[in-house]
Amino acid sequence: MCTGKCSKCIGITLFPLAVCAIVSNILLYFPNGQVLQLSEITDLVWFFHGILGAGILVILPAFMMLGAGGAGCCANRCGMLLSVILSVLGFAGGAYCVVISSLGLIGGPLCDTGDGEYLYPFRNDTLEDNYLFNQTTWSICKQPENIILWNIVLFSILLVIGVIEAILCFIQVINGLTGFICGTCMRRRKTNISGM
Repeated sequence: MCTGKCSKCIGITLFPLAVCAIVSNILLYFPNGQVLQLSEITDLVWFFHGILGAGILVILPAFMMLGAGGAGCCANRCGMLLSVILSVLGFAGGAYCVVISSLGLIGGPLCDTGDGEYLYPFRNDTLEDNYLFNQTTWSICKQPENIILWNIVLFSILLVIGVIEAILCFIQVINGLTGFICGTCMRRRKTNISGM
């Protein structure tokens, strides 16, 4: 059986995704490359959905997945069981990132509408009137420059990363349970039986 190899492939894939999520979340703190005061940054950025959710909570199971195919049946089964537990944590982190990113996309950014006061001009929009589908409303945000595009791109990246991570962690839960229940020593057992 190849549950150990599958774990390693998933673990290797999760690392760059987690790093991209962390970088994307950090970039949300600097709209259009500007350093703003804390009160001028969109509130959903402070939920650390990319740093904690799709980042740290996914890196932990990724490390375990790389080591899940350890030597010996018992070591491998224990590694697989631990990878299942941590993959559930990774799935929760990816799902958390998806939820916060979705809210960030729907609610829109915090911006200055021209009178020097920062507010959320799109928060009460219905889905039909949402700013995402009507670019002409984007001109309402004067500062920071290009804040709407900045938020849409980064929250969209985080949304996609969160979905992919959640799917991969879910696959690893199934893979890890299979490896724990069935073991990954099938080839060795067949070799021992044929050698008799």
